[in-house]
Amino acid sequence: MEKGNIDEKIKLLTGSGMWHTQEVEGLPSVHLSDGPHGLRKQEEKERQNNVSLVSTCYPTASALACSWDVTAAERLGRAVAKEAWNADVAVLLGPGINMKRSPLCGRNFEYFSEDPFLAGRLGAAYVSAAQGEDVAVSLKHFAANNQETNRQTSNSQIDERALREIYLKAFRIVVKEADVWAVMTAYNLLNGIYTSENTDLLSGILREEWGFDGLVVTDWVNWAEHYREVLAVNNVRMPHGSPRRLKKALECGLITREHLITNARYVLMWMLKLD
Repeated sequence: MEKGNIDEKIKLLTGSGMWHTQEVEGLPSVHLSDGPHGLRKQEEKERQNNVSLVSTCYPTASALACSWDVTAAERLGRAVAKEAWNADVAVLLGPGINMKRSPLCGRNFEYFSEDPFLAGRLGAAYVSAAQGEDVAVSLKHFAANNQETNRQTSNSQIDERALREIYLKAFRIVVKEADVWAVMTAYNLLNGIYTSENTDLLSGILREEWGFDGLVVTDWVNWAEHYREVLAVNNVRMPHGSPRRLKKALECGLITREHLITNARYVLMWMLKLD
């Protein structure tokens, strides 16, 4: 990667179409698809969420958590992954393990629990089982994504102790116990900084403290600035990214070639793991 063309590096950091990564250096593009409790595979040109491949709808994460059953979480992860494999999907975008901070959050059904230990243990079981079927998992939404209203601009203000003991704990359990291959950042700001631009969160806590060496990918169509995501080592922006703006940021000195190399290396290592 160190001697490669700069345009190829930038391509690695941007998506192709709605559900694929870019094809570069002889490696095929990777197909990602929604799938917390059932595969939601769509055609590239389809823009309606309810028009997708017919698949099994399993119990939601909230229903599963009521069982406190790690074995049930394993069975769910394995079943969804098998459907993904048969549909030629390489990466499941889920499970979601955010804390349920408000009963009004529209995606509470996708999250396991209000308790970080329970969410972490069930999440780790799901991830280990799914990846055991050779389908990668993208753990989400990192971090403190606790409401749907104004989710692109909301700011989760959380002090250090609460953040680590409640809102990050489940993620730490899954990263440590299940060796998850990818993590998806959230739309929201965390203490005034978009999570996908948050160097302390991504480079500091996730990678340096927890030892995560997989891929970090944005949630779809977020409002953050792509070059700041590169600085934070948020590796891929989905679905399209901003290749021209990234190149302009490089020319203006906002990012360096080394920043692009670092991010591109993570993408390549992830792709080779999937191959």
